Formats: sequence, structure tokens, C-alpha cells
Amino acid sequence: MYTLKKSLGQHFLHDENVCKKIVDHITHTSGMRLLEVGPGGGALTKYLLAWDDIDYRAIEIDEEKVNYLKKTYPSIGDKIIMEDILKSSAPFSENFSLVGNFPYNISSPILFKVLEWEPLVTEVIGMFQKEVALRIASGPGSKVYGILSVLMQAFYKVTYLFDVHESCFTPPPKVKSGVLQFTNLNNPYDIDDKRRFSILVKAAFNQRRKTLRNALKSVLPPGKHNDPMMDKRAEQLSVADFVTLYNRYGKQQ
Repeated sequence: MYTLKKSLGQHFLHDENVCKKIVDHITHTSGMRLLEVGPGGGALTKYLLAWDDIDYRAIEIDEEKVNYLKKTYPSIGDKIIMEDILKSSAPFSENFSLVGNFPYNISSPILFKVLEWEPLVTEVIGMFQKEVALRIASGPGSKVYGILSVLMQAFYKVTYLFDVHESCFTPPPKVKSGVLQFTNLNNPYDIDDKRRFSILVKAAFNQRRKTLRNALKSVLPPGKHNDPMMDKRAEQLSVADFVTLYNRYGKQQ
């Protein structure tokens, strides 16, 4: 058996119906490459290993879980990599999908990692704290619309799939969960520098109560604050608006 480690934010999914539901939402095609992030006790892993027509790999930071998975599911063999996902290189050099019951304490950093790998990551099916999932899927005008909403939606179609109740986990978390699907849109806005775009979006939301004229003072060149868009606050701008702002001014940072 294995132990639960609170330091790693571990809550293990034990509801088989939910496990199957998550796996069923993966776009399964013969020959596809699939990375599972944080397989833990193997709730999803056992279903994914049954797909013998895919190139499957898993990343798990917990040595105890790696050993458990190797003993319980011998076919996983060297397909499991013991690494910190946040420090990992992309496990494939060609397009791949990603799935995981993400530890809530690093779910947002995992998405920033996905953005880093975006040219390769065609689809993500991920479990998040419900509040975080709703935030990422929200649109302009919402109080929870923020940095990850804009950055993920600039590159992916974000779909909120379904809720997951606390009782589906061991131990039960104190919050509800939600599963999201991200489908790569192949950089529809032709953003040429993700880092610069990200700097602009983060600066806008870091002082979200201020108008953009004040929030972006530190990142925009002098004399670029007379645009009417600068009278708005970050939450009022659509993804397309942020791209327009970036194309006009962000490239000059």
C-alpha cells in the first residue's frame, strides 16, 4: 500500500464512475502520445495502460507512489518518470495530450507549464479545485476572470466538463472539484511572444481595481496611455482586447 502525503496535496480519487468519466473525455486516437501528471495511486492509470495503441508516459514526484505503481501495474515499467512536473522537460518531442487529477496546490503552476509546452500540447483534461476551474473558464465581466482565464483562453478552447463531489476522494478535500478540458486552437491570435504577452496580462490584473492607465504604467512606454481602452479595468477586456493591447504596445516593452 501507500501513504497519503499532505505536503504534496494528495487526495486520491476512488470513485470509479468519475475515473471512467475523465478517461472518456480524452480524445483517444490510435498512435497518440499521452502524459499523465501525478498518477498517485493509479486511479486513472489502470484505464490508460489498457489502451495498448498509444504511447503513454507518467510523471510522479513521490518515490513511494512510483514504486507502488510499478509493483501494482508492471506494464508501466519505464513509462513512469520520477520528476517534478514543474521542472520537467517535455516528455515527447511531438504533439501529445495531458491528463491528471492535479494536486490543488500546484494546479495553476501546472497550467503555466502547459503554456510553456503549448506548441506540443494538443489537449488537457484536468481536475482542479472547483473555484479555480470556474475562474479559468470564466469570461470578461466576471469578478473571477483573471490572468489564467486570459492566458489559457488565448491558446485553448476551455470547457468546464463536470463537478466532482468531495466524497469521491480519500481523504475528502474541503472543497468541491471541477474537471476542465483544454483544446489547442493553434495560436489563433498569432501571439509572437508568450512571455511579453503574459507580462502585460499579469500587470493588468495585479492591480485589477485600477484602470489600465494606472495598472500598466510600469510596463507600457511613456505616452501610450491615451488610448480609450486605458479607461477600462482588466476584467472588462476580452482575450481579443488583450491581444490588441499587446500588438499595439506590449511588443515595445
